[in-house]
Amino acid sequence: MTTIWHNPRCSKSRQTLALLEERGEEVTIRTYLTDAPSADDIRAALGTLGLKAIDIIRTGEAAFKELGLSKTDDDETLIAAMVESPKLIERPIVFKGDRAALGRPPENVLDIL
Repeated sequence: MTTIWHNPRCSKSRQTLALLEERGEEVTIRTYLTDAPSADDIRAALGTLGLKAIDIIRTGEAAFKELGLSKTDDDETLIAAMVESPKLIERPIVFKGDRAALGRPPENVLDIL
């Protein structure tokens, strides 16, 4: 089973979902803006991705500045911000089995299929 943290308004997210569907993947869509990941979900995603929180947070979003965040903040501070404001989560993130990939560019997800 393949799961995508998806934002239907994001072109990269839509392109990644289309790529998965073209490959015949059975995809579970988690619209993370309305079904927000918990702090534990984000920590697990980071572990699977092998990334730090700064690598999956959208630093260009207004909420990043509004919340007084910095690129030097620790992971827990950034994770808490993503829980509070899920639009800060970079998208899409695709999970398959014990692997995950950030779909930027969409072709990144091919490595985990």
